Amino acid sequence: MANDETLRSLMFTLSYVLMKRRRDVTSADAQRRREVQRRVAHRQYFHQRHKRMIMMMIAQTSRPMGDPPARPTRVWSNIESTDWWERVVMREFQPSDWLEKFRMTKETFFLLCGKLKPRLNRQDTRLRPALPLEKRVAVALWRLASNVEYRTISTLFGVGRSTVCKCVRDVCHAIVLLLRPLYLRTPSEHELEDAARLFATRWGFPHCVGAVGSLHVPIIAPSSNTDNYWNSRGWLSVVTQGAVNGLGQFWDVCAGFPGSTEHSAILQNSTLWARGCDAGFLLHDPPLDFMGRPLGYLMLGDAGYPLKSWLLKSYPESGELTAGQRALNRKLERARGVVDEAFLRLRARWQCLLKRNDCRMDVVPTMILACCVLHNVCEVHGDEFDERWEEAVRHEESPQPADEVSPSADDRDGEEVRALFCEYFLQQENQQRTLAC
Repeated sequence: MANDETLRSLMFTLSYVLMKRRRDVTSADAQRRREVQRRVAHRQYFHQRHKRMIMMMIAQTSRPMGDPPARPTRVWSNIESTDWWERVVMREFQPSDWLEKFRMTKETFFLLCGKLKPRLNRQDTRLRPALPLEKRVAVALWRLASNVEYRTISTLFGVGRSTVCKCVRDVCHAIVLLLRPLYLRTPSEHELEDAARLFATRWGFPHCVGAVGSLHVPIIAPSSNTDNYWNSRGWLSVVTQGAVNGLGQFWDVCAGFPGSTEHSAILQNSTLWARGCDAGFLLHDPPLDFMGRPLGYLMLGDAGYPLKSWLLKSYPESGELTAGQRALNRKLERARGVVDEAFLRLRARWQCLLKRNDCRMDVVPTMILACCVLHNVCEVHGDEFDERWEEAVRHEESPQPADEVSPSADDRDGEEVRALFCEYFLQQENQQRTLAC
């Protein structure tokens, strides 16, 4: 009997403990749910506040200076995004606003839209109207010029993040497809003559039609083969090779190589190498005379490229250089600086190439090519370049890697051509000293 009472008491106690434990677990679950809901509401509140602050800042920077408006303006946070694009950008943006936000004038912007219309024009459907062509191009240019997050552009233009991503991809592809043949193409024989004349008069280097260089564009870690993208400076990048004329306009671009690729390897795998080795591309008919021997056109490169009869580079700095070699180095580095200046202006104008690019690896080369084409568009049409844009480039945290090729890769014919230019520039300097005396 006593054992039954003890067992009954034990069962009662155990039931009470289990019930109390269940109530505690249920209470804890409810408390966690309330905490999660509170945090979500808190995050939504700050997201909306951040959105309003962005809209107000844009309203302040885009409002023209002058007399106060005759009627009170609406609060910016209450203006719909479509209204912001259609009313503020299209009607109230000043020329300085177009240049700052889209890196080109309003006239060049609409010229660009007209040229891209065959590829980007869309028809309305029964489900929804198509996004206007001008708005799609503006979304892409805003991204290329600032490299801001997709969600910020999404909030600004009143479109979804996926729409922003699609606009950037479609516009870049359209620029490369439609505008590259117009603004970034191999020069003809007549254009090579003009390019050589420009280099001779502007930079004092005869027979030269262009300068070639390389640019490393920072990226986030790719999903595969990450080790191949670490460059010699210790950061992830893709390499772009570009050739420019005497005005700093690109006429050959090869983009998308992993950051660890040597500059000479990129050159040898590019169309520029095939054109340079082709006797018919850089040769003039009839052959041009230089220092008593026939010589075709040539290009200038840095220490990362092999010396060829059509590609010259400076002598390595040392105390054993002759006067003619030092004279060549001075002239060549001054003339070759045009490609460094072109890359500087390219990154300053389109800062998606300056900051870490978070696009997919299959989109990055097309984006780089599109920026090079847009650089030429702005340069050809005379759009102003704001020197303040260069500050971000000059203070970048990731300096560009330097590359140097082995002297064994240099060509004997290239040595002979370089020696001719040493003699030529030394004669020039001696003549200048004689005239000065």
